[in-house]
Amino acid sequence: MSEKGFRMPPEWAPHARTWMAWPSSGYTLGDDPDEARRTWAAVASAIVAFEPVTMVVDPGAVEVAGRHLDPRVEVVQAPLNDAWMRDIGPTFVLDGSGGLAAVDWVFNGWGGQEWAAWEHDAQIARFVAGRAGVPVVDSPLVNEGGGLHVDGAGTVLVTRTVQLDPGRNPDWDEARVEAELERTLGARRVIWLERGLTRDYDEFGTRGHVDIVATFSAPGTVLVHRQDDRDHPDHEVSRGVADQLRAEGLTVIEVPAPRFTHDEHGPVDYSYINHSLVNGGVVLCAFGEEAADTRAAAIMAEAYPGRRIELVDARPLFARGGGIHCITQQEPAV
Repeated sequence: MSEKGFRMPPEWAPHARTWMAWPSSGYTLGDDPDEARRTWAAVASAIVAFEPVTMVVDPGAVEVAGRHLDPRVEVVQAPLNDAWMRDIGPTFVLDGSGGLAAVDWVFNGWGGQEWAAWEHDAQIARFVAGRAGVPVVDSPLVNEGGGLHVDGAGTVLVTRTVQLDPGRNPDWDEARVEAELERTLGARRVIWLERGLTRDYDEFGTRGHVDIVATFSAPGTVLVHRQDDRDHPDHEVSRGVADQLRAEGLTVIEVPAPRFTHDEHGPVDYSYINHSLVNGGVVLCAFGEEAADTRAAAIMAEAYPGRRIELVDARPLFARGGGIHCITQQEPAV
């Protein structure tokens, strides 16, 4: 346990709000900037029906953001390089007295990717903490919020290709990472997955974020991506993850991927695991396949009883390297 009793609550615990960042530059805008803007706005609109949303917007993009965003979304201004709030924002934790704090990981563009810039994004965790009015817990670990999942009871999921990535933490070993996760998140058990999904190792990938592979839905229970197409490399990857987590004593609920498996760049990583939990709801990726989307929604409704499932087309997000969970970051209620 941390010397101050820091503990990261599970994502299904009550939220004060969700934080997001507005796409305003770089590859995230892509060849169709309005598609990106519509998609980020659609996610914000889905979430704000359940809880407050605060959108960090680059000062040069405030006008265009205002044309797309639901008026209920709060806008605050700060310079941005990109728009993946899960990774550039803080990881909120509770201290031993029940107060809120914000862990500021080192952010270096997902391991110093050649295409990435992060001089502004590396400051966003501290900016968000200041807006939330909570103290900052500095960490020397190069890490991102999409690279971990917690059950709220001391277990953390990570992947070896992220926290042990030579581009992130070349001098760290498992023991040092685990000690830092204990200090900052209250981790008592760290489960190391070998890797993430195949597409995540392409040019614009994160090198294996866990939040597209597996997530806790309750203490001791995990939702795991399942790729049924034997010609897709993630068929074996997802089977291996499910087998490992069962061997760890966890209850595994497999969530089948859509039938669409390849685009012009190769095997896709379409995954329903990359969803956002909100107060009373689940904002779930949709992929334009009614049968698969409906099946995933039914699994989520059973996994998170009493929550309303809202589907948002996430294909434009995945085309840019992420999903709904990747562009959101919850602030727990205290």
